[in-house]
Amino acid sequence: MVRIITAYGGLLLKAMGQTLLLALCGLIFACILGLIFGLLSVIKNRACNIIATIFVDVIRGVPMIVLAYFIYFGVPYMWNTILGIGGMNLTALQAGTICLALNCGAYMAEIIRAGIQSVDKGQMEAARSLGLPYWKAMQKVVLPQAIRTMIPSIINQFIITLKDTSILSVIGFPELVNTAKNVVANTFMSFQTWIIVGIMYLIVITILSRTAKALERRLNRGRE
Repeated sequence: MVRIITAYGGLLLKAMGQTLLLALCGLIFACILGLIFGLLSVIKNRACNIIATIFVDVIRGVPMIVLAYFIYFGVPYMWNTILGIGGMNLTALQAGTICLALNCGAYMAEIIRAGIQSVDKGQMEAARSLGLPYWKAMQKVVLPQAIRTMIPSIINQFIITLKDTSILSVIGFPELVNTAKNVVANTFMSFQTWIIVGIMYLIVITILSRTAKALERRLNRGRE
């Protein structure tokens, strides 16, 4: 184990950085998608509700590894060959970010929907009675209250997204699991390598979990 840390510790740390970067990029775009489809699911418009439901159900119903293969291989093939436009070539980082954003975005949409619905309806009614338009009332009154409820769930979703990055080793992105496979191939020390990788994940995820719990306790005290 010491030999692996000495020879490949820097490489594994760099791979963990790539993993965190991919998870963070995916989460940022997932928050945007989640906000869009979360709002579509709560407004009083049947067509918007159906669109949001289809997005959530389709993305959550497709295994992430299938989604990764489709985005990395299928989308460029369809663009270049079937449509005949040409010129599309996604990198592993781009495809991985899109994959994580879509997958995480479907869950974020549900988190945001639940957060908005957790705010008392009277808040919206009071804002509208003061003359605020619907979207202005949502922006100024409802969402700030909903975000306080959503923060712990968003951090937990980031933890899940971080672990999901390991699936993207199938498209060659140099995240931690993919790098660990290369280390095993070079050293033939599978047991020791995966222990180190497991500890690295455990440290990062424990920090994030503690952060989520601390934020939750702080927010709960704020409501008292």
